[in-house]
Amino acid sequence: MIYLKDYQRPDFIVKHIDLTFDLAFELTLVHSVMQIQKESKKNVPLVLNGEYLNLLEVKLNENILHSIEYELSDKTLTIHNTPDNFILSIKNTINPAKNKALEGLYKADSILCSQNEPEGFRRITYFIDRPDNMSIYTVKMIANKKDFPVLLSNGNLIEQGNLEDGKHYTKWEDPFAKPSYLFAIVAGKLGFVQDSFLSLENKKIDLFIYCDIGDENKCDYAMQSLKNAMKWDEERFNLVYDLDRYMIVATDSFNMGAMENKGLNIFNSAYVLASQNNATDDNYKGIESVIAHEYFHNYTGNKITCQNWFELTLKEGLTVFRDQEFSADMNSKI
Repeated sequence: MIYLKDYQRPDFIVKHIDLTFDLAFELTLVHSVMQIQKESKKNVPLVLNGEYLNLLEVKLNENILHSIEYELSDKTLTIHNTPDNFILSIKNTINPAKNKALEGLYKADSILCSQNEPEGFRRITYFIDRPDNMSIYTVKMIANKKDFPVLLSNGNLIEQGNLEDGKHYTKWEDPFAKPSYLFAIVAGKLGFVQDSFLSLENKKIDLFIYCDIGDENKCDYAMQSLKNAMKWDEERFNLVYDLDRYMIVATDSFNMGAMENKGLNIFNSAYVLASQNNATDDNYKGIESVIAHEYFHNYTGNKITCQNWFELTLKEGLTVFRDQEFSADMNSKI
């Protein structure tokens, strides 16, 4: 049991994490390289969260640690006697196909998809998995191109290319520090529609909605709703989108309604897709509202986030207020 009265700031902060995924449904290799800074003045060990992981290697400043130099349990990896600033490298494997908890990285029909709110990241790799540990992420994704033609993560796409043996890769960089619950990756066979938005700062932002193949013609209303929300947030609150691209993934197999991962929102398709043949007026209003809600989280919830999970209602309440004001302006205040 966790009580608010017992809250303490983390003893260590991961300033930057460089992640490499070699993706497959049944055996995914995860390699993380973390720049860690000690915050506490006490002589305390580094305790990382980790569940259902197969640990392969731990390196502290390029020195491989042997099993007697750390403590490994079902829920934590503990390392004693660390410097105040150091690089920690960890290699582990996970099995997304066997992840029935649908937290962390899991197989959802024919794609790999992540869900990390509130504490799913610890099922991907060992980490300080709490919202007040804000880190800058760089992510490289490697996979078989035939099975995983689309490789997505948070932030800006900075590199992509083909590799040997039918594999390819993408590399993503999110320049803004975020908590681990907002980290996301999606990989698999997906269709998409593309548009753009010219911001108040005269910056062109690429917009993508990825969907199950065959549903591309049902994304138009969601795309227009997104552009309306971006324009409204600029005019009402002077909040301009801060990345080069904004992506939505809408798939039947996502286990939640919607998730506001920074720059890569993931939705169940019921909350995004619509056509005149199958949608009512209420469906359209609902899509407009939820698309806006997850977009508005970019500031109220992502850049300004929770210190701890007792503050969940603050980020959600403020963002609900914003999406209701948006819906009122788009439709009616009555």
